[in-house]
Amino acid sequence: MNEDIYVLIEHLQGEVAEISYIMLAAARDLAQRTSGEVIGVLLGHDAQDLTSTLAADHIIYADHAALAEFTADAYQKTVASLIQENEPSAFLFGNTSIGADVASVLSARLSLPLVSSCVQISNGKLISQICGGKIMAESDLAETTTLVTIIPGGYKAEEGQSEKSPEIKSFNAPALDDLRVTLKKYVEPEAGDVNISKEAILVSIGRGIQTEDNIELAEELAEFLGATVCASRPIVDQGWLPISRMVGKSGQSVKPKLYLALGISGAPEHVEGMAESEMIIAVNMDPNAPIFDIATYGVEFDFFDLIDPLLEQLEEIE
Repeated sequence: MNEDIYVLIEHLQGEVAEISYIMLAAARDLAQRTSGEVIGVLLGHDAQDLTSTLAADHIIYADHAALAEFTADAYQKTVASLIQENEPSAFLFGNTSIGADVASVLSARLSLPLVSSCVQISNGKLISQICGGKIMAESDLAETTTLVTIIPGGYKAEEGQSEKSPEIKSFNAPALDDLRVTLKKYVEPEAGDVNISKEAILVSIGRGIQTEDNIELAEELAEFLGATVCASRPIVDQGWLPISRMVGKSGQSVKPKLYLALGISGAPEHVEGMAESEMIIAVNMDPNAPIFDIATYGVEFDFFDLIDPLLEQLEEIE
């Protein structure tokens, strides 16, 4: 086994996913402990240009038509071949639909340890969130290749970016002719609704809003602030807001100047989509809510006790 830290670079329709840069920053911390290098792993087809901003010591690039877009079969076979051939100290994946598809299956097939929901590396320890961040667990790298899924919150994407293109080394993908699943096309969301990923101010609502009727309060607050209302998954699952307004792992990634989180606990799946906001203000009755761990400012308060005096003050300012 070598001492290097491998990172699976996620990309979609010609763009590197932000989680890839976050993983590269985490890998740098881990590599300092192992005295190895940070190796980005890029799977794609005619995708060499995606490497130009990656802060890696070098890139292992597997070029194959079957890797042009993500499919679980093709990625699992290619990454498995790479691990078996090189035996890195650790292999980092995003705690995303892509990363989960690959890391979980490889852990079972190759009998490798898997550490999930890692948010930070501290003194060589893998720090993971459990129960939505209410419990933090420390893990060490195993004596064999350790698979790790990374969640946002501990590093900024800029820390994993570089203006210098890393060296690219080719890797021959294994036979990918008998794949069970292939990508036919992307189904784009219907146009017409606001693009929350472009908004400067967001008022985000979670379970604490209690009923659909109370969304009007959030919309009134958003109107005063020149903001847009978005939500965590439970609100969208109830059908109270369209999926285009959902922030998180299954929804949109946003980076507004102000993110006002109302009644949102801060589960990793939600944090993944908003951790890079410039300022996060959280309002929650639970003092142990994990949203407070990443908030710039936090208010331990019932939203319904806060909203009326807040709207009155905004009216006076206006």
